[in-house]
Amino acid sequence: MTDRINAFTVILDTDMRDDDAEVVLNAISMVKGVLRVEPHVADINAHVAAARIGNKVNERLYALAREMRDGSMLL
Repeated sequence: MTDRINAFTVILDTDMRDDDAEVVLNAISMVKGVLRVEPHVADINAHVAAARIGNKVNERLYALAREMRDGSMLL
C-alpha cells in the first residue's frame, strides 16, 4: 500500500517582497491539484531560527578545522 500525500511545504531561499511573491503564489496556485496557497510573512522567529542554524553550522566547521589542525582526525 502506498502513502497518500496531502500537502507540500515550499520554503523560499530568501525573503521576497509581497508584491513580487504574488507571481510565485499565482504560479503555484495554477498547479493541478492545488487547493490553497497561503503566504507566511517573515518575522523575528524566522530570523532567529536562521541565525541559530548558521551558528550551529559554524561551530561544527570550527570543530572540524580544529580536529584537522591538531591531527586528531583519522582518515
